[in-house]
Amino acid sequence: MNKVAQYLQEHLTGEVMTGADARKYFSTDGSVFAVTPAIIVYPRNENDVRKTTRFTWQLAERGRIIPITARGGGTDQSGAAIGSGIILAFSAHLNKIVEFDSKSGVIATQPGINYGKLQQTVNMHYRFIPPYPSSIEYSTIGGAVANNASGEKTIKYGSTRDYVRGLRVVLANGEVIETKRISKRELNKKLGLSTFEGEIYRALDALLEENSQLVDGLALNVTKNSAGYALNEVKQKNGSFDLTPLFVGSQGTLGIITEVILDTEPLNPNTTLIAASFDDMQLAEEVILELRKLPETPSAMEMIDENLLKFVQKHNPSHITGVIAEPFPKIMLLIELDNPSDRVQRRMVKKVTKLLNKYQVQHTVEHDAAKKEELWKLRHSSAIVMAHTDGNARALPIIEDGIVPVDRFKDYITAVYELFAKHGLQVAVWGHAGDSNLHLQPFLDLSQVGDRQKVFRLIDEYYNLVINLGGSTSGEHNDGRLRGPYLTQLYGADTVTLFKNLKKAFDPYGTLNPGIKAEATLEDAKATLRHEYSLDQLYQHLPRT
Repeated sequence: MNKVAQYLQEHLTGEVMTGADARKYFSTDGSVFAVTPAIIVYPRNENDVRKTTRFTWQLAERGRIIPITARGGGTDQSGAAIGSGIILAFSAHLNKIVEFDSKSGVIATQPGINYGKLQQTVNMHYRFIPPYPSSIEYSTIGGAVANNASGEKTIKYGSTRDYVRGLRVVLANGEVIETKRISKRELNKKLGLSTFEGEIYRALDALLEENSQLVDGLALNVTKNSAGYALNEVKQKNGSFDLTPLFVGSQGTLGIITEVILDTEPLNPNTTLIAASFDDMQLAEEVILELRKLPETPSAMEMIDENLLKFVQKHNPSHITGVIAEPFPKIMLLIELDNPSDRVQRRMVKKVTKLLNKYQVQHTVEHDAAKKEELWKLRHSSAIVMAHTDGNARALPIIEDGIVPVDRFKDYITAVYELFAKHGLQVAVWGHAGDSNLHLQPFLDLSQVGDRQKVFRLIDEYYNLVINLGGSTSGEHNDGRLRGPYLTQLYGADTVTLFKNLKKAFDPYGTLNPGIKAEATLEDAKATLRHEYSLDQLYQHLPRT
């Protein structure tokens, strides 16, 4: 492999590393898995990415497979930012804004840019990128696109896929393509190309035509979904075609993104935040459903449960002192309204409070920035869970990110409590109540054989219950090595075969981030499970989910 590294260093502008310390650092991400890479490449430009993929393609043609894994901030909790071959570390150099049209709000950026810094830039022009994840301050826009990430604003504005207008992508053989929605006439031109891009368009068009029923079945009865590949969003009834939604959420398995073109929304910092307390799960579900029926959807509908509040009260009481007092409600719901018109926002606040009064729900309405920040601090207190240690036991991101139909919210959270009780685990739940997309992380010690075995029992039982409730295994964090093995239960064996055929069309030699999504297996997950878990590389940012 040293010869490969030497060849790359001679032909690339960026740096190449093979040192043990660098390889160890890149052997983990935000997940519970570990895979040590052979080479780290810090590409300085798109040409470095193109040369790297072209070289691995040529080696693959001769029977030598060296995988390539694109990596941003390394925060991925599904295990998709680690790989055994070459790691392309984008954050070092490919981290700049390419172009920004402040009038239209469209921005073109390189994938390695820090999401928080990008958001700050557009905020200065009174715009924002709505589907930002909780990890905004320490993740990259490329990672968000790769996972089809979303967050607290998704209930109103949608997921990352809804904001990616186009991409520049390096294909497995080193060809560079640009994606956007094209007309039927333009599609016919693509189908006639003699390049690898033409082969892909022909193969994809045939897959969509021959598997139309399976493709239609990808639309699950949930408000957002990052599981599998968005084949159902490629071709529209008018014959138009767009590869963009396919690459968004593909976790680097179909191509390597080198530029992202994003839409933004007008920013209104003058929001209203309503905190509502519930002691009845069924009532909470009914109110959430009613709130979703309002003329204008709230910009956020977040939740924390009493277990999280009790955890914070025990381990960091100053975090909630003066904000909320015992006895804690079973669920606290944070409802935000950001309507740009003050008149409309006041009207919507009246509608929400009228609804809460109708159900006799205790609530407070806040307009003051400091008071709103105190309430949001409660929602973000999940960071205290993630950073807490109990001996060698840590909060593990193994059974989180499930999403179910909103009218199954009560059944979902009740089943979660029963699962934790069954295994004698401490439970705390938080997340996006308006989407019925919840987060929870059990405390386990990966150095103990019993806990390592419990990891996979929990994984199996949790994703089965989510699927049985009519949900998806991933609302926003994608498949990776963790949830990929459950795609067959979620969609069926025929659909997973379709996913694999899609992957084959884009990546015939299997060099692009293999072993994740449809190719993931529980056997591989067990073989790569860490014997310890930490978030050392993220502590300066205070990890959130």
